[in-house]
Amino acid sequence: MARGTAQAAVALGGGHGLFATLSALRRLHDDLTIDDLTAVVTVADNGGSSGRLRGEFGVLPPGDLRMALAALCGDDEWGRTWAEVLQHRFAGHGEMQGHVTGNLLIVSLWELMGDHVRALDWVGRLLGAHGRVLPMATTPMDISARVRGADPADPDAITVVRGQVEVATTDGQIESVALVPEDPEACAEAVEAIRAAEWVVLGPGSWFSSVIPHLMVPGLRRALAETDGRLIVVLNLEAQAGETTGFGPADHLAVLFEHAPDLSVHAVLVDSSAVAGERDRLEKVVADRGARLVVADIAVPGEPRHDPDRLAAAFGRIVDEG
Repeated sequence: MARGTAQAAVALGGGHGLFATLSALRRLHDDLTIDDLTAVVTVADNGGSSGRLRGEFGVLPPGDLRMALAALCGDDEWGRTWAEVLQHRFAGHGEMQGHVTGNLLIVSLWELMGDHVRALDWVGRLLGAHGRVLPMATTPMDISARVRGADPADPDAITVVRGQVEVATTDGQIESVALVPEDPEACAEAVEAIRAAEWVVLGPGSWFSSVIPHLMVPGLRRALAETDGRLIVVLNLEAQAGETTGFGPADHLAVLFEHAPDLSVHAVLVDSSAVAGERDRLEKVVADRGARLVVADIAVPGEPRHDPDRLAAAFGRIVDEG
């Protein structure tokens, strides 16, 4: 579709990577290229404020959901203020230390309403969010990983690590990840959004603990396979210590396809600086999937993070070209 024809987009991920994607897509939403924007968020966090609330109240970890809502706040005074309130982390030395205002607000509404999706919609209305935020599943889960070389005494041994924090910080090389339980029920509204979308964006983010888990939820996996929407994979700017130590762009793609060999990809977006020295290999991996490689300057100059304006411009070009 050409720009000017409003269409629906869904972004999947978690944490700072999803925040960057949503911040970019919100700009396309504001210029009416995207008229319907939905975030589908990983809900397996077991650390920090989210982990504490999950353990005490038996709810989904709210942190990545909160960050997605903050990314969808507008650039006016109302939006900026509410984004700051959502992201405010308490200091001090008591029991509130480290908790985040937005996490407490989300859990409060979950307790009052007894419905994860309805409560998140109410938070979005309060913020004036430029889109909708949904969990990828409606029951808490853990991520487990098979890791080679975690034990220095036996570098070939495979051990199993459980928990998002533990997976993200493990020593050794992650071979594969899985969810516990293996077949969590996908959020029905998330499945519906993916099936109805013209564009679906996966990544960037913590590859094994925020991006690939979406492909492990059977309902989401089926929706991604059956949607008519075109899938854009956004690659990370660099390897992440622990999860993807030593990985280049082609390695990120390879493990993605190992976990989802039937995944149909329309375009792979990567920053210009990340392809140095391995462009030929990356082009081959992308071409073998029948996808198109898009190389653009999408990072903040001199910093290892995506620039929302540059990322929005790259998304806009992909949408223009269809």
